[in-house]
Amino acid sequence: MATVLLARQLLTPLERIDDAALVIEDGIISAIGSRDAVPLPANARTIDFGDSILTPGMIDIHIHGGAGHDVMEGSGESLTAIERLLVRHGVTSYCPTTVTAPMDETLTTLAALAKAIEDRESHGSADPHRARPLGIHLEGPFLSHARRGVHPSMFLQPASTEIFNRMWDAAEGRIRMLTIAPELEGALDLITAVSQRGVCVSIGHSNATLAQANAGIKAGACHATHTFNAMRRLDHRDPGLLGAILTDRSLTADMVVDGVHVEPVVVDLFLRAKGVDGAVLITDGISATGMPDGTYRLGSFEVEVRAGRCESHGKLAGSVLTLDLAVRNVMAFAKMSLQDSIRMATLNPARVLRIEPRKGVLRAGADADIVVCSPAGEVQRTIVGGMLQ
Repeated sequence: MATVLLARQLLTPLERIDDAALVIEDGIISAIGSRDAVPLPANARTIDFGDSILTPGMIDIHIHGGAGHDVMEGSGESLTAIERLLVRHGVTSYCPTTVTAPMDETLTTLAALAKAIEDRESHGSADPHRARPLGIHLEGPFLSHARRGVHPSMFLQPASTEIFNRMWDAAEGRIRMLTIAPELEGALDLITAVSQRGVCVSIGHSNATLAQANAGIKAGACHATHTFNAMRRLDHRDPGLLGAILTDRSLTADMVVDGVHVEPVVVDLFLRAKGVDGAVLITDGISATGMPDGTYRLGSFEVEVRAGRCESHGKLAGSVLTLDLAVRNVMAFAKMSLQDSIRMATLNPARVLRIEPRKGVLRAGADADIVVCSPAGEVQRTIVGGMLQ
């Protein structure tokens, strides 16, 4: 049976449609438009959301955990807890993100994640209460020792195609993103090889000079990881990696907009530089997301969480940010509209992963991943694959 959703407004997000109707058939959007322009299927179920707004389901391309569980646990049960939390905050798709760990542990985790993702593709697609994994984001082990953040230095690896191939095989080819420092010896060859497999290569955790950053982009890097954090500082005579990120229009870049990782005025500066089409919102969320203050795990080490700040040995260690709050923070910090802010959590990450035709957008033929929200960006309901909770 077809389902028709009615709302005061719909954000595609490139377009705004008032007095909107959206038709879902077999988990796919079959039509959108104003109510007087969309033919409604006979015997369709109609749900009127009144003054609410329909947007695409959000996509978090960088998340380590939530609900007390860490991605590195690698179990279906831990992912289920994370996925249920994500749906409550409007996220319908995500990339489970690793953290640097001993190689044997990393390979074991990647194999377990690959199995869990396969199980979801085979049997879990009918659960409206869980976000769906899109593939794995490898944050590490090819990171700069100087800008490693909380990633354990003893487990960092030289940029090596052989090491990446071991991880690729363990993950059964389900790696969608790789964060890498482009200044590492061998990094340019690895960036080229990885990008040719269709993996999004993101530069980050890096002490690169401007020339080294530009070389990484020329080799195939197309994105940047948590801009301003774990990077060489911007200097007017030594712009470094940030000089490339903020000025290269071919490069998209993400940011943790929680008011902790980056000051609001710098968030505004970042968005002015990248524009609404070049910026992506992420959470970098850890197991403490959705939980009370306390001690939690990020991979193999402990993180202390107090008043929204996550630290390990005095360094920031991820966040407890949710993506819907990131959207609202952008609206507050940079005085952006809901339409522009929601784009950074939907269409833009879909384009980073090259899945735009079916994710991150409301249009005929796209997956029916939909968020019902208030004009202030507060999530009221999340629809995964056309199934209402």
